[in-house]
Amino acid sequence: MLCVWIQRDQAPGALLTVILIYGTFMCNADASDYAEVLPDSFPSAPAEPLPEFQSEPENAFIVKNRPVKLSCKAAPATQIYFKCNGEWVNQNDHVTRESLDQITGLVVREVDISVSRTQVEELFGLEDYWCQCVAWSSAGTTKSRRAYVRIAYLRKNFEQEPLSREVRLEQEVLLQCRPPEGTPPAEVEWLKNEELIDPAQDSNFLMTVDHDLIIKQARLSDTANYTCVARNVVAKRRSSTATLIVYVSGGWSLWTEWSECNAHCGRGWQRRTRSCTNPAPLNGGAFCEGQPFQRVTCTTLCPVDGGWTEWAKWSACSTECTHWRSRECQAPAPRNGGHHCSGSMMESKNCTDGLCARSESHDHPSQFHRLWLVPARDQGGSCGLSDKKVSLEHTTHPLDSGTGAAVYAGLVGVLLLCVILVLGVGILAYRRSCRHLHGDITDSSSALTAAFHPGNYKPPRQDNPHLPHSSAPPDLTASAGTFCRPLFSSLQQSTLDSHHKITMTTSPLLDTIPSLKIKVYDSSTMSSMELPAGLSSVDAEIMSLKTVGSGQREPYVHTLPGEPAYNASATLGSLGGRLAIPNTGVSLLVPPGTIPQGKFYEMYLIISKWEKTTLPSEGGQTVLSPVVSCGPSGMLLSRPVVLTLPHCAQLETPDWSLTLKTQTNQGAWEEVLTVGEESLSSPCYLQVEEHSCHILMEQLGTYGLVGQSVPPQPACKRLQLALFAPRAPCLSLDYSLRVYCIQDTPHALKEVLELERSLGGVLLEDAKPLLFKDSYHNLRLSIHDIPHAHWRSKLLAKYQEIPFYHIWSGSQRPLHCSFSLERGSVAVSQLSCKICVRQVEGEGQIFQLHTDIQETLRPHSPLPAGGTCLPSSQVGSYAFRLPVSIRQKICASLDAPSARGCDWRLLAHSLGFDRYLNYFATKPSPTGVLLDLWEACHQGDADLVSLATALEDMGKSEVLVVMTTDGDC
Repeated sequence: MLCVWIQRDQAPGALLTVILIYGTFMCNADASDYAEVLPDSFPSAPAEPLPEFQSEPENAFIVKNRPVKLSCKAAPATQIYFKCNGEWVNQNDHVTRESLDQITGLVVREVDISVSRTQVEELFGLEDYWCQCVAWSSAGTTKSRRAYVRIAYLRKNFEQEPLSREVRLEQEVLLQCRPPEGTPPAEVEWLKNEELIDPAQDSNFLMTVDHDLIIKQARLSDTANYTCVARNVVAKRRSSTATLIVYVSGGWSLWTEWSECNAHCGRGWQRRTRSCTNPAPLNGGAFCEGQPFQRVTCTTLCPVDGGWTEWAKWSACSTECTHWRSRECQAPAPRNGGHHCSGSMMESKNCTDGLCARSESHDHPSQFHRLWLVPARDQGGSCGLSDKKVSLEHTTHPLDSGTGAAVYAGLVGVLLLCVILVLGVGILAYRRSCRHLHGDITDSSSALTAAFHPGNYKPPRQDNPHLPHSSAPPDLTASAGTFCRPLFSSLQQSTLDSHHKITMTTSPLLDTIPSLKIKVYDSSTMSSMELPAGLSSVDAEIMSLKTVGSGQREPYVHTLPGEPAYNASATLGSLGGRLAIPNTGVSLLVPPGTIPQGKFYEMYLIISKWEKTTLPSEGGQTVLSPVVSCGPSGMLLSRPVVLTLPHCAQLETPDWSLTLKTQTNQGAWEEVLTVGEESLSSPCYLQVEEHSCHILMEQLGTYGLVGQSVPPQPACKRLQLALFAPRAPCLSLDYSLRVYCIQDTPHALKEVLELERSLGGVLLEDAKPLLFKDSYHNLRLSIHDIPHAHWRSKLLAKYQEIPFYHIWSGSQRPLHCSFSLERGSVAVSQLSCKICVRQVEGEGQIFQLHTDIQETLRPHSPLPAGGTCLPSSQVGSYAFRLPVSIRQKICASLDAPSARGCDWRLLAHSLGFDRYLNYFATKPSPTGVLLDLWEACHQGDADLVSLATALEDMGKSEVLVVMTTDGDC
């Protein structure tokens, strides 16, 4: 019988000895000797689980000569020992700690050992130095995972270092780095000018798993010194510095205009230049290839001075004893800037060689007159024409004295009667002219002109039946008489009738005059009108419509050429008002106080037709808004007005450079300001929103918004795609579909709808949006899924394209493509197909068409009904959401600067109008201008809540009380 006894307090090395000793003793003894001592059975102890490690030894590195400590913890455990490389670690090298788990009541043992550099270095073999923890309990043993102990190091030399490079702008750059060999492997980081590169903060940098640095698109700011740094627990190593230079190769600017011909007469040269500044070479970039100038031949017409023709024959001798002859400056006529002939065109002289007689004989015997022109001779006997003397011989036949007195009395009476008649006619003409210069209201044709200042408003005469009520503004829609002549002939006749009228011009702005009805009331309520010194061509031509009537004095109505759907007008005074063109998004806000007290102006707002307008875009610019004229153009404003224009720029990403332009009287376009580049000299402020922009300005005129892409990302322009088909039933075999590509503005869609209505077309469904990128790719249109059994397409190619520049420039609109189809027979009525429209390498849209061509199609109108749109004009307080009393109190509270900053500047920040605060700071009431801009931005919704919230955030509770009391917030 073999018996085993385990003594727990003995080390594993002594355990085997105890077993052998007791085993020998028990084998030599006789079992019968203990039969009476040992019981028949032993009580069983409770079952104990296997040890479970709560912590296991971790891999470690020996840095220099510092030993590492390995530890482990297990429960329940009666013994824990380390075994390293297959051998038990001496019991004396263990540090043991024992505790009791308060929850389970199990014994918890924790053991630590130290491993020195010498122990690791003494190990020979392929395997690294490792140690493992073994734990015992009454149920058995459990082993931990192996923990490897290595000696840490890092070599000095990099396997590959980054190299210096020169790359062009926006090129991808790869800087390679292979760190030195080491244990543990070195971690790598990159420095740019000794600053750590973090790819998470700058997405233009990328670090690969091989520790290389990639610059996705080289920027000028990436020109720097780059260093690869490797480090582990032992040391840190730096590579040699690599210098990266990002260069920019030069690009030519646009050609200048051709110079004038250098020869004033005959053959010469013209020259134009360009510069290598777009961009200029930088950091050693290549200079532009090609010549910086061009020269071409030119021919200048030589000036020809005028020359006199031969004198014509003398005329017949007149009763004044003179005759005439003439000549013309036609031999040759002056041309090409030549001088005109010098001298007189006509010549006269005495035709009697010094002797001239004029006689008259009458049947009446009362008188006889004879006029002699006799040369007077001087003492020397010479005779000259200049020395002629007149001798009058008067012979009177004998008459009685009574008859002569009667004749002379009759002559005196006739003379007095003529004088009286002349004075009477003069007085009547004077009184008549005064009546025409004193009208009930300002001549509206003159009020449409530049900044003339009508006189003060006088009380109306009660005897004039044509005057409106004195408290109401004049009615500009009532009519009495109408000019039937065309505008040009009316202007010419008006110019002939009055010498002070302004003459016609040939300005391109004349085409933009709308169909405005202009009244001229005839009364004495207005003082004499003042004409300004300088007028624009449009206003001058309208001014010359002012005519003087005759007979019965009635108001005259004159209709200017144009389309009422694209203009609005109203007579405004100091209370201000608002002009709006329905369904276009175009409006003009005239704040109170803009027009001086007592003055009234006929103000207008016009959208220029595209076929009659020179567009403001040039180069890579694109037109983003309709071209709008507001006037009178020379009108003096006491405070800024707000012009609202819709635009089609996609502003989700900052890829646009937006520029406001204005048109001069000569038709040329000039830049007013560029958004983000404002200065104190900027005459306007531009507030740009998602679909519209609001222009604060103090000079009325013609304006348009243009834009240009800002590299590196291309800008996007919002377009609309509209599908039209014939409205009437199709009676022939041919059928046509038209797809229009227009700007995403209400005005553009309205224009196309009216064009198609005149052509008999109808919109099939709502216009679809399309983002058009500045990528030089065309717009491609194609038709698909045609039922070929009944229909065929007449299109020879697979698709049609609209050139990119035609769409981007906006100079040709409305643009469209037609798809001509032919059905197999008249009995075919159903048509289903798909029309795909997309920009090459860009976005697109698909029209799904299902229609019956034999039915009359109902028009699909995306525009609101006439009753739902905003009125075209609002005068006085009705045009503003904010009452005057509340405006004044808000201005009084916020205009004064506050040390805490709780003034108009904080209001501008809360309302989002703080891009350029210096514009508002230069105004007498910055808060008033901000409120005007707020009124223009919220003309549709009249959102007083946003203004109240901004004031509440500023802590202006007293103003909120006023708004609650006086307004309807």
